This record gives sequence, C-alpha cells and structure tokens, in this order.
Amino acid sequence: MGGESADTVVRRPPDLLEAPVSYQLTVIYNQPEDTAAFDKHYDEVHAPLATKIPGLQSFTISRPGPGPDGSPPPYHLVAVLTFESEEAFGAGMGSAEGQAAVDDLPNFAGAGVTILNGPSRTVA
Repeated sequence: MGGESADTVVRRPPDLLEAPVSYQLTVIYNQPEDTAAFDKHYDEVHAPLATKIPGLQSFTISRPGPGPDGSPPPYHLVAVLTFESEEAFGAGMGSAEGQAAVDDLPNFAGAGVTILNGPSRTVA
C-alpha cells in the first residue's frame, strides 16, 4: 500500500460547481477611429458614470496590446463589471445611474460594442 494508512485523507480541489457565483457584464469596444477622443471620453465621462451604478462590486478595464506577431488587437477596450447576483445586476442596470451609463454609449462607442452578461465563477 505504499506506506499509506487507512487514516490518509486525499484532498481534491473544490468542485467548480460549488464555487461562489457572481454576475458579470462584459463590454467589448471595437477599435475607434479616434483613439484619443475615445479614451478621453471613456476615462473622464463614461467610467465615472459606471462607477455610480448601484450594486456594482468591481469594475475593471483592459486595453489589449498587440498580438504575438505585432498585429493590432481587434478590440480597443474590454470592461468587466461584477455584481453579487443577476438580481443585483438587473436592479443596478435598471437604475437611473445604470441607464445614464447605457445612454452614454452613443457618445463615444460609434465603432461598435459587444455586450455580454451572465453568471461568473472565479476559478483560481
């Protein structure tokens, strides 16, 4: 038995299905014609609007860099907003603050935006 006793406990990683679930809104912005104007509006107007959404637990942004071959990234910015639950997401986005953030999109995201939302688990 390789030195193992009957008291040996084998531990396995927690089941991903048992991990806590949050709810995320992921917003993927296409490359704008005027990067400087997009960034100025996003940083000075849109992000401050989004931070006021009720129930928002975290808000991260990423500006993707070039690909391994040096090619420009297909997207300019990716934002991830995290809420405790789908209900908190719905309440936050349905609020005046959430609507203000949504209503601001045409002011800077003319190149197009993809919006995804759904449950999220932290894996590691």
